[in-house]
Amino acid sequence: MGLRVLAAMSGGVDSAVAAARIAEAGHDVTGVHLALSANPQSHRTGARGCCTIEDSRDARRAADVIGIPFYIWDMAERFQRDVIEDFVAEYAAGRTPNPCLRCNEKIKFAAVLDRALALGFDAVATGHHARLADGVLSRSPDQGKDQSYVLGVLTREQLAHAIFPLGDSTKAEVRAEAARRGLTVADKPDSHDICFIADGDTRGFLADRLGSAKGPIVDEEGAVVGSHQGAHGFTVGQRKGLRIDRPAPDGRPRYVLSIEPVSNTVKVGPRSALEVTTIHCGPPVWNGPDRRDDLTVQLRAHGEVYGCRFAEAAGGLRIDLDRPATGVAAGQAAVLYSGDTVIGSATIRSASRSASRGEAG
Repeated sequence: MGLRVLAAMSGGVDSAVAAARIAEAGHDVTGVHLALSANPQSHRTGARGCCTIEDSRDARRAADVIGIPFYIWDMAERFQRDVIEDFVAEYAAGRTPNPCLRCNEKIKFAAVLDRALALGFDAVATGHHARLADGVLSRSPDQGKDQSYVLGVLTREQLAHAIFPLGDSTKAEVRAEAARRGLTVADKPDSHDICFIADGDTRGFLADRLGSAKGPIVDEEGAVVGSHQGAHGFTVGQRKGLRIDRPAPDGRPRYVLSIEPVSNTVKVGPRSALEVTTIHCGPPVWNGPDRRDDLTVQLRAHGEVYGCRFAEAAGGLRIDLDRPATGVAAGQAAVLYSGDTVIGSATIRSASRSASRGEAG
């Protein structure tokens, strides 16, 4: 007997093929498009965003081709509160959030899943590129499109009611299948960057909401080397757009080392000063098997992976890296893997360079 499945359809090729596969497998599928913007644009701007009127129409056309019922759910108020306002608040506090991760956690697999279960659905299906088998989340075979990192914050209960039909497929295979199925989104560009900042100008978006306030850019010794119009416009590891008045003594590029929102100060220095070996995180979410072999951690979406050890301590998680990482920013997620399998995640609070690393699990 098939499941009652709610298929989240963004208007893109991945979610359309995911819905088609679930329906073809004999499940009772209903498509739903999430209206996340209170004032959606008529058309997408290039390949940015996924919340326009055009996207909702593409999702409806795909549902018609598949032959499933289709609805639009207004999630704009919840998205504004849990994703956009969180994004702005995190930058104001000197941290670097990941809004796609927060959307998965708070919208797709909290607000939407809760409503779906209340309406009698058994699961929510999405077009994410990640494997999910028996509640265990693993990387996609398409490493360039793998989204297990942004799903690593989900709980075991949320994963138990999730279906990722594209888990074993590459993006090229998904597009080819969409064309065979007659889905008009087969060649539609992927959405990328931050969907609610259509023009890609994150600094301008934050300045509109947090205002401008001139502050100093200082080097490692505290000497002022430039100025800025708001510390919220920077992130740890940033190199471009610093507008430093004078070059470093060795002539090498400078990078953002830290952000102090209270004093509105941005500290810069050489790339070597970014290197850290210990990551301090908040409380972990354990959502995979209890494995301690072949451990790695990913610190940014599509970022490098690092061999590691970890230990729970002081209400959080300490992760010791086998080699130094750079550009580690508070507010990002540290997602732990055993091989390709996600075992848990935690939000990064700080990072440091440890001369001696203690025992870890």
